[in-house]
Amino acid sequence: MRLRIITPLAVVVDEDGVLALRAEDASGGFGILPRHADFLTSLIISVVRWRSRDGTRRYCAVRHGMLSVRGGQEIAIATREAVAGDDLVSLDQTVLARFRADAETERAERTEGRRLELNAIRQIMRHLRADRGGATGAFS
Repeated sequence: MRLRIITPLAVVVDEDGVLALRAEDASGGFGILPRHADFLTSLIISVVRWRSRDGTRRYCAVRHGMLSVRGGQEIAIATREAVAGDDLVSLDQTVLARFRADAETERAERTEGRRLELNAIRQIMRHLRADRGGATGAFS
């Protein structure tokens, strides 16, 4: 099988001769072997693992992403960020920890942004109500 892992800025992995691949989505870990049915899933922050034709085990930490299998021979992963490496322990301890911390920071920033939006809407509503109470015309 051919495996391609791409980010918006680079092709991180482009390898032919992949015999088996393991990845994780929200439902858990799964495997892909040659002749797998066409498939599409959303990956979580995890390490994708595969075995090459020569028996080498390879790894790539991914920060979410979409995995697709086409024709039982092509696996494509499009992800926001990916780091390939040969040391599973290092990827798991350092890269995944950074990906998770970044995701938590982004979640907190989104929450703060939503809070600011809601406060702005509340202020607009207060202003509209104040105008409505003393006005005559279309809003009264």
